[in-house]
Amino acid sequence: MKAVRRSIAAAELLLILPAVLFMTSLFLRSVQPLQYEPARTAQRVVDWYATRPHLGLWVLLIALPLAVLATGCATLVRNWSADAELRCAAWQTIAAVRAHLATLFVAVATLIAGGILAIVALHLLAD
Repeated sequence: MKAVRRSIAAAELLLILPAVLFMTSLFLRSVQPLQYEPARTAQRVVDWYATRPHLGLWVLLIALPLAVLATGCATLVRNWSADAELRCAAWQTIAAVRAHLATLFVAVATLIAGGILAIVALHLLAD
């Protein structure tokens, strides 16, 4: 059973990889001017997707992520109903999060602040 779960996880990661590449390229090309790397390479990736709408948009950005969503939902529902240990662990996690909600909010706010500062620093370095 674990081998099947691992195979499904690996297949889902491979199927979602083209969409992740495209979304990462969209982000990277907006971080700095296109004459610099990695923005130039990111622009090439975006252009490749744009010139192949049937493959780029319909297959790589819609069909494959939709297949991952459907397969993932089916796998999660099957695992949830068949694995009592998974259900117990999930409820324990929810209880721990609720017990330490303020600390979780502080951690999330700290990570967001770090991300914002990193983006601002990259922007300042690019100018």
